[in-house]
Amino acid sequence: MSSATAVQRKPVAISTGEGFVAGGIAACIAVTVSNPAEVAKTRLQLQGELAKGGGVKVYNNAFDVLRKTYVNEGLRGMQRGLGPAYAYQILLNGSRLGFYEPFRHNINHLFGYSAEEQVPFTSVLAGATSGAVGASLGNPLFLIKARMQAYSPALPVGAQHYYKNSFDALSTIFRAERFRGLVRGIDAAILRTSMGSSVQLPSYNFTKTQLVQNGILPADSTWTFLLSSTISGMCVALTRMYNQPTTRLPDGRLQGTLYKNPIDCLWKTFKAEGVRGWYKGSTAHFMRIAPHTIITLTMNDIIIGLYKDFKRGRQRDLDD
Repeated sequence: MSSATAVQRKPVAISTGEGFVAGGIAACIAVTVSNPAEVAKTRLQLQGELAKGGGVKVYNNAFDVLRKTYVNEGLRGMQRGLGPAYAYQILLNGSRLGFYEPFRHNINHLFGYSAEEQVPFTSVLAGATSGAVGASLGNPLFLIKARMQAYSPALPVGAQHYYKNSFDALSTIFRAERFRGLVRGIDAAILRTSMGSSVQLPSYNFTKTQLVQNGILPADSTWTFLLSSTISGMCVALTRMYNQPTTRLPDGRLQGTLYKNPIDCLWKTFKAEGVRGWYKGSTAHFMRIAPHTIITLTMNDIIIGLYKDFKRGRQRDLDD
């Protein structure tokens, strides 16, 4: 075997920071494709909020939202909230994908397993923890993203918040509600993302490992990444926690006028709209989460693979 081949095949380590950047880039590519479905999902979830019988129906289904949004608001309406969505994805998926393996290795070590061993319990815990970190960091961006996506000058549903841009949104919320306003809905975000990440990341890595170990597909094949990410799990959303109007209490604190916390949101939705209210926008959610998950996880592995090749090339040049 030549020295060049040995260098080429030498394992290349990826730091936590490099993993964070790769995950963020992959998620930004994905959200460019999935954001219109997210707009549709958000508006469907807010339609007829806490109204008996569902209230006035502006949109019939996910495809109707997309059609009416495009007709009335154009491409800009279809991609509302895309700016903060990019920033949110960098923080969320940079953390989820960048921190998952370091967390898993450390948790494995804590429980006496080898770092590389795929243990279901530690994998789930690492996925939930990395998801919670990402959700906490990205919460202010998710807040303004959800509000921007809900806003429609033509066919409004739910509480409407108009902001010129992300900076205007952050400054407006901070002036009115201070730091508390920027962390509104963070409990729902941590719950939602931890649940999703605890299933999504371990199932992706487990599926990929099985495909490779059983000789079904090679480790560096794009088809391996695509199939693994297709099988990977899905998560749920509690968008209403972010979009609700607020009222000022006697002590000066601002509180949501509709929901106190995620459990209160689920309970009040159930009382007013029944179980069906919990699953509003499910079709739009699946239209978003399926391509978003597949593109994010697939592109993350492709980007890391390309970056490793780049690092090998640099190492080869230095050795020469």
